[in-house]
Amino acid sequence: MDKSNINQLVQELKRYGQEHILQFFDQLDEQQQQVLLHQVNEIDFKLLEYCRSLLQNKQQTGQYVPGTLQPLQVIELPKTPEEIAGVDRARACGEQTIAQGKVAVMLVAGGQGTRLGYDGPKGTFPVGPVTGRTLFQYHTEKILALERRLQTVIPFYIMTSELNYSQTTEFFAQKQFFGKDRETILFFRQGMLPALSDGGKMFLEEKGKLSVAPDGHGGLLRAMFKNQILEDMEKRGIEYIFYFQVDSPLTRVCDPVFIGNHVLKGAEMSAKTVYKSDPYEKLGNIGQVNGKNVVIEYTELSEQEMEARNADGRLVFGQGSIAIHVFNVSFLRRLKDENISLPYHLAHKKIPWIDAFGNQEKPEKPNGYKFEQFIFDALPFAETIMVQETDRKQDFSPIKNKEGQDSPEQARQDLENLFGSWLEKAGIPVKRDKAGNVLDVIEISPLVAMNEKEFLERHPEPQTITGGYLYDKVG
Repeated sequence: MDKSNINQLVQELKRYGQEHILQFFDQLDEQQQQVLLHQVNEIDFKLLEYCRSLLQNKQQTGQYVPGTLQPLQVIELPKTPEEIAGVDRARACGEQTIAQGKVAVMLVAGGQGTRLGYDGPKGTFPVGPVTGRTLFQYHTEKILALERRLQTVIPFYIMTSELNYSQTTEFFAQKQFFGKDRETILFFRQGMLPALSDGGKMFLEEKGKLSVAPDGHGGLLRAMFKNQILEDMEKRGIEYIFYFQVDSPLTRVCDPVFIGNHVLKGAEMSAKTVYKSDPYEKLGNIGQVNGKNVVIEYTELSEQEMEARNADGRLVFGQGSIAIHVFNVSFLRRLKDENISLPYHLAHKKIPWIDAFGNQEKPEKPNGYKFEQFIFDALPFAETIMVQETDRKQDFSPIKNKEGQDSPEQARQDLENLFGSWLEKAGIPVKRDKAGNVLDVIEISPLVAMNEKEFLERHPEPQTITGGYLYDKVG
């Protein structure tokens, strides 16, 4: 870029009061200059101005008014013969829909393993109790197993962040895409938004680098539209999208029962829930506000709402959202065609920055804002929705923390507990502690069995290991 173009860019930045981000430009080498210019050229200034307007009011769009949430009807875990029959009908419908090639899988995998003390994309984190299978391998093999069983093709779309795109694509290539057809796995990048100071100014993280952050899992829609993902799906004949996030190895990827209930209900968007372990569990709450379907963050509910119970003793707002959805492609097409944007949420953060003298500043308290969209905010725009409760022991064990609850150790234990229950049904004794946790080290590949029924049908031969079993091949 020549000097005249730089001057033109400076004038453009002045229009928005952001010319300070080029104050050290002449001190940068050519490569650093190109990095900064690329970042600047990626900025959507209309969106930036919108975020600044939110910041001026210190108010996020779609703010919840306590006391207005009403519970929704939920398909709860089956108890009666009629409900069990309903599960069978949904499974048959879901399997038929998948077999017809109408379903794609969408994985949100923009996170890093930083909070786990791990250097790399979270999807590359090893969690298999015996083999160290990564999260990416678990998810991909579940899709591959379903493809083989139903003799179909399930396109797999993976949204990374700008930070981990290269690492993620290189990892899949090194692992030969875990046996799945390369042409059916598509990667694309999540959008990034600049962080803003209290006064609406962008930060420099370094002299030649803006401070930017991913725009939240709701940024999926903006990224899909920008990268023509909808058009790709429509060419492939996809009608439904199974959406989930990378951090739970238990997730029933492309769950036929969930997809079947979605189709039978005629829903445009569906959500999975688990019944909360306690009133204060950090899960979003699905319900209705003023007749609109919504997910309200746990931080926004009052203590009275969180603790409220029905006559049967169950929590009124006991169904927690676990970020697993099904979308109709036609629903997302409507959002795009009608130019509908999800609301932005403000997050007050401590943001390191370069001051006017070029010094690195590390604030001790929040000094700026990041802006995020949440995918569940699409719910109010759906004409019909379906909410289905799932068993967390079989479907939900997120890895978020290095230790304790929602940790890798907990996820491995949950995997072993699930696999151990399958072995016991097959007549294989399993050691458990007083709390009921499996003590043996057990791992069952998704390619061997995706559920208890498949495991019992196949009767695979295990590889005996010290203190446990590994089922990695079909016997």
